[in-house]
Amino acid sequence: MIRTIQRNPLLIALACAAAAAMVFVSEGSYWQSVSTLENLNSMGTARSQIQSLERSLLNAETGQRGYLLTQRPEYLEPYKKALTDIEAAYGVLKPYYGADPATQEILKRLQGLTETRLSELALTLKLSQQGQGKSGQEILLTDIGREKMDAIRATSAELLDYQTRAVASRRAALFQTLALGRIGIALLSAFSLLALFFYLRQSLAFKLQQLELQRVVQQERDRLEVEVTQRTAELRQLAQHLQTAREDERQRLARNLHDDLGSLLTSAKLDAARIKSRLASTSPESLELLAHLVGTLNSGIALGRRIIEDLRPSSLSNLGLVAALEILAREYADHSGVAVHCDLQPVKLQASAELMIYRLVQEGITNISKYAQASNVWVTLGMRDGQVEISVRDDGIGFDTTAKRLSAYGLVGMRFRVEAEGGHLRLMSAPGQGTQIRAVLPEFSIPSV
Repeated sequence: MIRTIQRNPLLIALACAAAAAMVFVSEGSYWQSVSTLENLNSMGTARSQIQSLERSLLNAETGQRGYLLTQRPEYLEPYKKALTDIEAAYGVLKPYYGADPATQEILKRLQGLTETRLSELALTLKLSQQGQGKSGQEILLTDIGREKMDAIRATSAELLDYQTRAVASRRAALFQTLALGRIGIALLSAFSLLALFFYLRQSLAFKLQQLELQRVVQQERDRLEVEVTQRTAELRQLAQHLQTAREDERQRLARNLHDDLGSLLTSAKLDAARIKSRLASTSPESLELLAHLVGTLNSGIALGRRIIEDLRPSSLSNLGLVAALEILAREYADHSGVAVHCDLQPVKLQASAELMIYRLVQEGITNISKYAQASNVWVTLGMRDGQVEISVRDDGIGFDTTAKRLSAYGLVGMRFRVEAEGGHLRLMSAPGQGTQIRAVLPEFSIPSV
C-alpha cells in the first residue's frame, strides 16, 4: 500500500510570512534610508546657503569698497546681486531652522549681524552718493566692519558646526539602518532557504508518490486494456458465432422448407391435377373449386420460395454475388417504386464474405424502405486501393449520426459482421443529405477465429 503524503500548509504559510517579513524589512529600510537621505540633502542645502550667505556679504562689501574708491556705478552691480542672494539665502534658512529653537536663536543672531553690516554698507554708499565720500571712507577705515564680519563668520561657523554634527548623526543613523536591513535580510533569507529546503524535500517526496501512483494507475490501466481487448475479442467471436449459427439455422430451415414443404405442396398440386382430369366431365362446380385450390397451392409454393430466398438466397450460391445483388435491387425497385442504380464489379471473396455483403445490402435496403423516404438508391461494388468496397447510398431525409438513436442494433450488427471479415464499416449521414453505408474489406478475407 502506498502511504499518502500531503503538502504541509504550515510550510507554505511560513514561507509566505518570511516573504512578507522580508518585504517589510526591505521596504522599512528603504523608506528610512530615503528619509535620511532627504534630510542629508536638506542639510547640504542649508550648508550651501550659509556658505552662500558669507560669500554674498563679501561680494557686497567688495562692491561697496570698489564703488567708494572709483565712484563707478558698475561696481554697484555685485553689491545689488549680493543683496538679492542674501535675501534668497534667508528665505531658505528660515523655514529650515524654524522648527528647532536652538538653531533658530543662532539664525536670528546671524540675521541681526547681517542686517547691521548691510546697514553700514548702505550708509557709506549713501554718504558717498550725497558727496560726503570722506565721511564714508572714515567709516570704512574703522574696525567696525571687520568686527561685524568676524562676528558673522563666527555665527556662521556655529551654524555650520551644528550642521556638521547633524550630518554625522544622520550618516550614523543611515549606516545603522542599512546594517539592520542587511542583518534582517540575511536572517530572513536564511530562514527562507531553510523553509525552501523543507518544502523542496516534501515536494520531492510528493512527486515520488505521484510517480508511484501513476505507475500503479498505468499498470491497472494496462491490465484493464488487456482485459477489454480480450473481452472485445471474445464478444466479436461470440457475435461471429451467433451470426454463423443464425445463417446455419436459416440454411437448415431453407433446406427443410425446400425439401419437405416444397415436396408436399408439389405433390398436392399434382394430386389436384389428376383429380381435375377425372372430374372434367362430371362436376363443373368441383372443377371451379379445384382450380381455386390449385391457385392457392401455387401461391403457397411462391410464398415458400420467397421465404427460402430470404433465409438463404439461392441466387448467391448459384449465380454469384453480382447477380444476387442485381436481383435484390431489382426486386426492391419493383415493389417500392424507388429507382435503384447499380454499379457492380466482380470481386474475389470467400463465401462467408459474399454472404456478409449480401446481408449488408439487404439490411441497408430494409432501412431505406423504413426510414429514408428516398427517391434514388445507389449500390456500388468494386475494387479500390487493393480492397473490396461496397456502398449503399440514398438521397433520403438522412439523420444526425451524433444523436442517440433508440434502435441501432441493425447498424451494430452490420459493423460486427464486417469486422468479423477483417474489414471496417463507415456510416455517413446528415439531416436532409441522405445516408451512405460503406464497407471496406480485403480480398480473400478469412473470417477471424
